[in-house]
Parts: sequence; C-alpha cells; structure tokens
Amino acid sequence: MASKRTIAAALQSRRPAILHKWQEQVEQDSASAKGRISVADLKAQAANFLDLLVQLAQTENLEDVGSPGWQPLRTFLEELSRQRVLAGFSSDETATFIFSLKRPLFDALKQQCGGDIDQITGDIWAATALLDRLGLHTIKAFQITREEVIGRQQMELLELSTPVVKLWDGILALPMIGTLDSARTQIVMESLLQKIVETESQVAIIDITGVPTVDTLVAQHLLKTVTAIRLMGADCIISGVRPQIAQTIVHLGVDLQGVTTKANLADALALALKRSGVTFTKH
Repeated sequence: MASKRTIAAALQSRRPAILHKWQEQVEQDSASAKGRISVADLKAQAANFLDLLVQLAQTENLEDVGSPGWQPLRTFLEELSRQRVLAGFSSDETATFIFSLKRPLFDALKQQCGGDIDQITGDIWAATALLDRLGLHTIKAFQITREEVIGRQQMELLELSTPVVKLWDGILALPMIGTLDSARTQIVMESLLQKIVETESQVAIIDITGVPTVDTLVAQHLLKTVTAIRLMGADCIISGVRPQIAQTIVHLGVDLQGVTTKANLADALALALKRSGVTFTKH
C-alpha cells in the first residue's frame, strides 16, 4: 500500500519531468521507425498514456491491471498495438513503448523517497511489476491483432486466387490454381454461387488445370461445389481433367457419374456455348 501511495504521488507531482524524459527515450528507441509513425504522434501517445496512468494509480490496485477499473488503459494499449501492427512494427518495438517508461519513473521514485533505500527498493519493485504487466498486455494485444490481420490477408489471398470470370452471357468460369482444401472450397462455393445469382448464369465451368493433384478429399470438395451449383439451377462442367488425374479419380473410386468433364477449358467452353444455344459457323 505504501508503494502504491508513493508511485501515485511521484506520477502526479513529477509528471512533467517523467513525461519529458520518457518522450526523449521513446523518440530515441523509435529512431528506426521513421516513416511509420511521426515523432509528434509518439509524444502524444506517451502523454495520453501517462495521463491515464496518473489517474488510475490514484484509485486502482497496481497489482491487478486486469480489473474493470483499468479498462481505459487496457483499451488504449490495445488500440496502440493495433496501430503498430498496421504500421509494420514488431512486437518488441511495440512493447518498448511501455518498458522505456521504467527509467524516468524510477528516477522520479528516487527523488520522491529521498534516501530511504528500503522504501526506494520496494517502490521500484512495485513499479517494475506494474509496467511489466502493462507491457505483457500490450504484447498479447499485439499478437491477437497480428493474427487477425494475417487471417484476413489469407482470406483475401484465397479470394484473389479463385477469381470468377464471365466468359459469355450466362457462362462463368472459375480457374483453380493450387491445392484445394476445405477453407478454399467454402470460398469457391460462396463466390461462385453469388456470381451465378448476380449474372443469372446457366453454366459454370470449374477448370482444375492448375490443381497439381487430386485426392479423395479434393474430389469430394469438387462434388460438393457441383451439387451446390446444381441446387442454384445452373449446370456445371469440370475442365482440365488430365490423364493422370482421371486415373487417380478412378483409382480412388470416386463417383463422378453425372458430372460433365472435359480435358481443357476450350472444350468446356464449346460445350457450354452449345448448351446455351450459341452456334458458330466458319467462313
């Protein structure tokens, strides 16, 4: 309790000196971050953080930063971590923002306590524990945000890798490249079905020329997609069935009965045009 009172008093009475030294340290530690965040923003973040810390140190338990009372400061750190992730900072660069406050705070505590070594030791230990807890929360928030960003980027890459192309009025094509797994199949079905509704297409061509291998799971995913397309009232053609893939499907015993397949996209398009009533004549 004595350490809490001393820390709170030092933060409040010596705030300008603490902030000045901390801002200098933050600027020095973030020298490599030029271009990702401005010095003015760094100093503003330090000032806002210190204001919250001064306020909460007066009323809250310094040993329980997870309590409801500390929510404003936790929210601040979570937002700071999110901004750091989006700006391309690393986790240690982000955590340094908190840990660089230790030296200015320790100096203030020494001045606050005078020559009482026992008091200084206890206060510095309590301050260290407090900033460590806040630093750990910052790192945790950083990791959560980074995982969310990575997950979103992966979803965007999956969407980009499965473009739905309109080949003709009423005819769509979906060229597949790479491995077909459950997550990607779900995106394929959603994007393709949505496009069928938007364009009122009658035929969808799934081209698997770029799919390196077809196993039982991949074949099942294809069948699910074909079934979903048929339920939407459209027809489906699978193109790019190479000889080795055909042999693999037969060997696996996968039943593709009723599914129209073609060796290449050109043949599939010719069949789709024929089914759509489009004919061509050579001159």
